[in-house]
Amino acid sequence: MLTSNEIILRLFLGTLLGGIIGFERQTHGRPAGFRTQLLVCVACVLLMIISENYYAHGHRTEEYVRLDPTRIAAGAMTGIGFLGAGVILKTGLSVQGLTTAACIWIVAAIGLAVGVGQYLAAITGAVITFISLWMLRIVETRIPRLTYRYITLVTDDAGDENTITSLFEENGFRVSKMDYEMVIPEKQKTFIFTISSKDRVPIQLLIDKVSSLGYIKKISIKS
Repeated sequence: MLTSNEIILRLFLGTLLGGIIGFERQTHGRPAGFRTQLLVCVACVLLMIISENYYAHGHRTEEYVRLDPTRIAAGAMTGIGFLGAGVILKTGLSVQGLTTAACIWIVAAIGLAVGVGQYLAAITGAVITFISLWMLRIVETRIPRLTYRYITLVTDDAGDENTITSLFEENGFRVSKMDYEMVIPEKQKTFIFTISSKDRVPIQLLIDKVSSLGYIKKISIKS
């Protein structure tokens, strides 16, 4: 049976750890910020305290049914999964909020660890989470990676795929995929290119060169 001091300690530790991670999210303008992360962590601590106390009562007296304390933890993680899904947004062809959703999930796990008395695991997990969110952000910006762009070109009947593809490659882009569409009566062609580059090639320069082709009627670029 937990003492009052132990219950208060666990709740305040959950508040501290959840608040630290929430502070990082808040400073970067994420939808699930300081209060959300803090409340998620405290809620999970409270759930585990309730679960553990029910489990202890089940062993001490015959009138209580013995309960598995992990059942509430499993239910909490399932519920947090739905909460995390609410912060994931699809804007155009890009997806945002995955890190925040993962952050909510790890905060819930930290809260459950605190609630069950695994302080070392909870604190270590919080430290790793904070480092990955705060410090590894700098490392991530320096890691070379492919940048994908989706370019739609509307041309007249003179539009030539090979010429356009060569223009992309000359400017440091690689064509990963090309879709084609043609309106027969108007003889209007639509090319949908998926291009990628390892370096940060200025897209404005590419737009200027593509626009110089006489048969280009419309350009649309998404990233």
